[in-house]
Formats: sequence, C-alpha cells, structure tokens
Amino acid sequence: MYKAKITVTLRPSILDPQGKAVHHALGSLGYSGVERVRMGKFAEMWINADSDEAAEKVAREACEKLLANPVMEDFEITLEEVAQEPA
Repeated sequence: MYKAKITVTLRPSILDPQGKAVHHALGSLGYSGVERVRMGKFAEMWINADSDEAAEKVAREACEKLLANPVMEDFEITLEEVAQEPA
C-alpha cells in the first residue's frame, strides 16, 4: 500500500486572485513581511499497488485526468509505502 501526497499549484505565469486576496488580508493583519502568496490544492491518496512505479502511475493518471488542469496547473507527487490501514 502506498500513500501519495499530491500538491497542485497554479503555474507561475497564471494570475492567482485567491493568493492576492490572502496576501492583502495578511498585510491588513500586520504581516508586512509576507512578500507573496500563491494558493493551491493538496490531496492524499492511498493506493493498493505492487510497486512504487505502479502507484506513481495511478497517482499521475489521476492528476492528469481529474485533479489538475493541465493548461493552468502543475502537480507534484510524493509516495511513501504504508501499512494497510483497517477499513
């Protein structure tokens, strides 16, 4: 069993209105040292697979088909082997 940690972020060239709003709010709260904010998504998937490669393939396909918009977003996958969790 593998646990995939997936981070989806907007590409650097894409405007991030949510990040701008959070940046402005942080400034209003007195956090003047925050220079920039970019928002994204985080997902965890538990994948029953026989190998790292097979688990990576499932996670990558899920990102490409559902979790990330390939035109606007990039994604990063981190895998760790975990013990089977009880249902």
